[in-house]
Amino acid sequence: MDEIVIEGGVALTGEIAISGSKNAVLPLMVAGLLSDEKLILRGTPRLADTQTLARVLRELGAEVEEFGQGPGEGLSVHTSDLSCTRAPYELVSKMRASFWVLGPLLARAQEAQVSLPGGCAIGTRPVDLYLKGLEAMGAQIEVENGYVNATAKGGLKGARIDLPFVSVGATHVLMMAATLAKGTTLITNAATEPEVVDVGKCLMAMGAKIEGLGTRNLSITGVDKLSGADHTVSRDRIEAGAFALAIAATHGDAHLTGIQEDVLGALAPAMRLAGCQLTQEGDAMRIVGPKGRAIATPVTTEPYPGFATDLQAPFMGLMCGADGVSRIRETIFENRFMHVQELVRLGADITLEGDTAIVTGVEQLQGAPVMATDLRASATLVIAGLMAKGQTRISRVYHLDRGYERIEEKLSGAGANIWRETV
Repeated sequence: MDEIVIEGGVALTGEIAISGSKNAVLPLMVAGLLSDEKLILRGTPRLADTQTLARVLRELGAEVEEFGQGPGEGLSVHTSDLSCTRAPYELVSKMRASFWVLGPLLARAQEAQVSLPGGCAIGTRPVDLYLKGLEAMGAQIEVENGYVNATAKGGLKGARIDLPFVSVGATHVLMMAATLAKGTTLITNAATEPEVVDVGKCLMAMGAKIEGLGTRNLSITGVDKLSGADHTVSRDRIEAGAFALAIAATHGDAHLTGIQEDVLGALAPAMRLAGCQLTQEGDAMRIVGPKGRAIATPVTTEPYPGFATDLQAPFMGLMCGADGVSRIRETIFENRFMHVQELVRLGADITLEGDTAIVTGVEQLQGAPVMATDLRASATLVIAGLMAKGQTRISRVYHLDRGYERIEEKLSGAGANIWRETV
């Protein structure tokens, strides 16, 4: 089992290249099930999650191949024949995004048997929105023995789907399913995250008819068949946000290449309020940390373009050393404060009141052994370790490998004393 070891106290400098988006590449890979032609995805990150999803897609009959070693590296998904429409528990339970195959399977094969999902334990994240939306499109759905058994004899049909709250996953699944449905589907209260837009653009390159990308109302007119496409995955705004916070937390001065500030949503103004400088320089963003301690800054997570829930934990890392008291409120997922007790082990002063973490900044964190509890919490512990005096050793880093590509290599290239050990 691997561990990440950090000797803290070094300011990050130089450049850090931002990888392709994890939150975009997973639904893009799933979209490859909609066509019998090859879908080429360029600039894809190499992550544990992409490997897991590749196994799910292969189980269904897709050929998934990686290519390249440099900046143009990518993968292809070619599902000339759906040889199987059953996604088993042993695969889907490892990552909840695997459940998204339900939409394309129903749209293309008119049947699907998909295990209820697993993934990070950061809340229930119910799939009832997905199922109700597909039922509105004519699917017959039963849940038995931990599996969703769905059929759509004669194919899915266009429908109006009013989501009761914004859901990225439901938007992905229903948008993909609607591309091959008969008639027009209207999805209201749709997610507007850049990853949803990225997937929509790829689907349109495959021949889908979609209007309203980036707005709360999506209109999808079904077509008989989708083709393949050659698509470049957008850069990872969550990785960029985590690295920006790491630079700020270490009082560094570094560039993030391949990213534009606007995709960071509410993080950028929050960082400026905390005393950081963010400047766009071409295709790179320069981050300069506060001259002294950061300024305590409150944030509340919200759907895009609000403050991203995936950046709540990393922002808390910066606030652990801030001057003053910050209130960090989580409104998207319950149970997403599991990292708090690990930060306390490093000397942080944090108390919880319902959906709010009250963070009283301390002058200095101290290195200690800690344990990653979920994907985004693991990035927080890296940030805290970079801030801390002494050595921090992070275990269970398989969570980290799910969503951050070669994080120790990227940070060491910016001057951090960080390395991986097998224990």
